[in-house]
Amino acid sequence: MFMGEYNHSIDPKGRFIVPAKFREQLGERFIVTKGLDGCLFVYPLEEWNLFEQKLKTLPLTSRDARKFTRFFFAGAVECEVDKQGRILLPSNLREYAELSKEAILIGVSTRVEIWSKETWDAYNQEDDFDVSDLADKMEQLGI
Repeated sequence: MFMGEYNHSIDPKGRFIVPAKFREQLGERFIVTKGLDGCLFVYPLEEWNLFEQKLKTLPLTSRDARKFTRFFFAGAVECEVDKQGRILLPSNLREYAELSKEAILIGVSTRVEIWSKETWDAYNQEDDFDVSDLADKMEQLGI
């Protein structure tokens, strides 16, 4: 299970260090793709395969299902960590997540999310981000 929050600088080539705890769980190769809320999603291959299977069950006749599937697959790239513990993200993914100088990596159970520091800070300062209200909504979902 992925959990925790880590702050890492991004070098001019677009590389940054993946925390050792995350590297151990991600394995040698893993998938990075566009995520929701302006971040990137990082999946170990096993989790990506499970996610892929779920997407395959969506009806091809649904326009929204096709868009949703394209969103995740078009931006997906297989990555591996170099000898210094860094990954290099393609420019299209860095642009999508507005990554330039600092990356925040957070563990979210079965995946890692990569956020720009600015986007992460703004997300956490949103006026509608009330944990009590969110907890009430999750209770309605059975959590």
